[in-house]
Amino acid sequence: MLQVTNFSKKYAKNPNYSARDITFSVPAGKVVGLVGSNGAGKTTIIKSIIGVLPFSEGTITVCGYDIGKQPDKAKKLIGYVPDDHTVYDKLTGREYINYIGSLYGATKEQKQYVVTELAARFEITHALDLQIAGYSHGMKQKICILGALVHDPKLWILDEPMVGLDHQTMRSLCEFIRGYADGEHSVLFSSHNLEVVRKICDQVIFIRKGELIRIVDLTEEKDFDLDRYYTEVNEVKEDA
Repeated sequence: MLQVTNFSKKYAKNPNYSARDITFSVPAGKVVGLVGSNGAGKTTIIKSIIGVLPFSEGTITVCGYDIGKQPDKAKKLIGYVPDDHTVYDKLTGREYINYIGSLYGATKEQKQYVVTELAARFEITHALDLQIAGYSHGMKQKICILGALVHDPKLWILDEPMVGLDHQTMRSLCEFIRGYADGEHSVLFSSHNLEVVRKICDQVIFIRKGELIRIVDLTEEKDFDLDRYYTEVNEVKEDA
């Protein structure tokens, strides 16, 4: 579904790389977690994958489409939930879902599925015809999630999706993520919540200061201590 090869990103006027020589893949049917402290480069990697940020070196392909050379084809296969729940506040929830669906060429049936079944699952049906400006933080996060799923994307990418969600919604989202990937879809998400990562991920990618430190396959290393390793990685001091 996703192949990132020798990816590097350097921002203008910054001599240092924000991400350097990173290679990983997200296979079909898998949930992959991107883990690292604040400033590690997770969001830079994600925004480059979805085509928001140009990158300096390497290649990124989604289902075989190069995000740099074939951006339209690649982006149509991606559903993205940002960490800041960016939405159109003046639209109602239903209008937002229909609008995003139209941008991605979603069918009438796909839109209907989201505003009926998924809206009910995430307990937001009552707010679909209300203006998003009046939504709480958690409700905006939910409507972003529904918007990202309206075209049934092959690759679903979430950046810190649990922020602002209540316990029940977090549980529902975890179950849905796991179920969504059990088939011809895949999921990549960043999170600080190691409990969630442990519960739903098949693989975990550890990022530190823009570098890939380790990829752990939790289906093989079932007893891997995420908390301990995360602490060890982030306590490593720079050489004098």
